[in-house]
Amino acid sequence: MDAGLRPSPGFVLVLWASCLAMLAVGGNSTAIMAALPTMTADLSLSPAGAQWAVNAYLVTSAACTVLGGQAADRFGARRAAMGGFVLFILASCIIALAGTQDLLLVGRSLQGFAASFAVPGTLAAVNTDATPERKAAAIGAWTGLLVLGFSIGPLIGGLLTHVAGWRTIFWFNAGLMTMAAIGLAAAGLASTGSGAHSRRTDWLGFVLLATFMVALVFGLHAVPHAGSAPLEAAVPFVVAAVALALLLAAERRVAAPLVDLSFFSRRGFVMGVAIGALSMFCIMALLFHFNLYAQSRDGLRLTPLEAGAALLPLGAALLALALSASALAARIGLRTAMTGGLVTIVVAAAVLGVAVVERQMALLAVGFLLMGGGLAVPYASAPRLALSALSPAQAGQGSGIVNACTFLGGSAGVATGAIASTLGSFPAVLAMIAIAGLAGAALSRFIAKPA
Repeated sequence: MDAGLRPSPGFVLVLWASCLAMLAVGGNSTAIMAALPTMTADLSLSPAGAQWAVNAYLVTSAACTVLGGQAADRFGARRAAMGGFVLFILASCIIALAGTQDLLLVGRSLQGFAASFAVPGTLAAVNTDATPERKAAAIGAWTGLLVLGFSIGPLIGGLLTHVAGWRTIFWFNAGLMTMAAIGLAAAGLASTGSGAHSRRTDWLGFVLLATFMVALVFGLHAVPHAGSAPLEAAVPFVVAAVALALLLAAERRVAAPLVDLSFFSRRGFVMGVAIGALSMFCIMALLFHFNLYAQSRDGLRLTPLEAGAALLPLGAALLALALSASALAARIGLRTAMTGGLVTIVVAAAVLGVAVVERQMALLAVGFLLMGGGLAVPYASAPRLALSALSPAQAGQGSGIVNACTFLGGSAGVATGAIASTLGSFPAVLAMIAIAGLAGAALSRFIAKPA
């Protein structure tokens, strides 16, 4: 092997640490799903508290991920990633020791803030440190470990909850992230960012963006109680609308805006953002509400381990097709692949609906296999579609916006699924997911064909 192509020991450590961190972040996003019923009983969580145990992480990540990307540019990717690692370890310990709902939500919010620095920081470090010949493979490994954690999270969460209790999930996450931090520290924290210290942070844009996202999700959470407490639902939506209007006005006047509105004039970017958000909307709604239904007395009466194992076909299909999504899109065309995947979501939702009503576990496995396959292509390909509409110099900021919208889509899925669940239990959630799949399929027809 040519010495110039051989990876340096420092890069090997950075890649190893980054991949291990993404395994922890990906698993953290979904492992909690299988543990939620047990956590609800142990900590006396309210229905809203159980939803916020998931959404506190997602909303904070959504609101802060653009800020985390800017930190990687300004202070160095490795430093930003290490800051995220340390905060993630601290947050995981807080959750593992939590005795109240409030402390749990503080820890989950801090985890989301930590992830908003760890994810863009590690991606920037891997992208910058890799040689041109190894960049694609390195980023593929980073993505693969993130998707792997996301895919096996429910099974790992169910297993740890069943064997040793839900708190073990977060001790396990803290251990993984500690190993990643040790690896990154051993590689050194020399700056790998652009060093763009002259670019001032758009703090007004950040505050308005965060206010919009948090208020929107609060409003969605309050909708089921709108009949008895209309102001609790109306006020957050008004605040969200005002914050969005102010954000749009402010970002047009800022020299270096947090959200570059010109990106949304490009069809590919808009399609990528919208389909990515819809994909995460479906994934998080499905995982959250299936686990609550599957472990309830009125549902399938499964243990946490059984509920996590039931989701294994979904995770396996999601991982396998996400890693081959680019090859599939190259072979049959991105628009065809996207449309096919989103239509498959509709079919899978129907199969799952029949399975849960008839309590057919074999059919449930088929439905989850179809759902994982359907979600994989839009989930994996949407970010690439969005970023392909931007120049390389805009990729960092564009990636932050894409990730923010994706996290927000997941949070909206959990909250909107709660509205559907009050109307018709888990089958109504599946109907909502099918509608989202149809909407995504319709949007995908606007993806431009290659010249």
